[in-house]
Amino acid sequence: MNPLPDWTIPTLEIPDRGLGGERAVPADMLLDFAKALGMLSLEQVNTSYRIDRLAGGGYRLHGRLKAKGEQACVVSLEPLPAVLDEPFDVEFWPALAASDGGEDKAILEARDVESLENGTIPVGRIVFETISAALDPYPRKDGAEFNWSDKAQSEPEKVSPFAALAKLKKSP
Repeated sequence: MNPLPDWTIPTLEIPDRGLGGERAVPADMLLDFAKALGMLSLEQVNTSYRIDRLAGGGYRLHGRLKAKGEQACVVSLEPLPAVLDEPFDVEFWPALAASDGGEDKAILEARDVESLENGTIPVGRIVFETISAALDPYPRKDGAEFNWSDKAQSEPEKVSPFAALAKLKKSP
């Protein structure tokens, strides 16, 4: 099952004045969504967004998402609250022709641009990626410490280089 909500907006449905919306991940999808993000749970994911047409055939998707759930502490594995309130702002443009420089041109111009694919704006994917990027990759409970020692790697006994010779001397 795909954990991403299918919130794709066809560009043909976006009026000249733009399009706004609000979405929430349905309760029956929250567990799969949480698993895909490596979280223990998700109680809610809500977003409000706007898609504006840009001169030249591009689109700008911007908005804010709010999410609430739990992550596991990397030390104790205890649940930790994860509360997110994150903005997102992405531009979508038709693919640049190879003669225009393609990806190299976009990188050199330092624009954060995604290719417009199949004439749709993938709102659900952008929400998922925003949450994924905003989560703490190593959540740690206050005061949690990892005290580890490898007894097998402890200091070995000091062995004299002459110990083998001493054993031979004792042999009859």
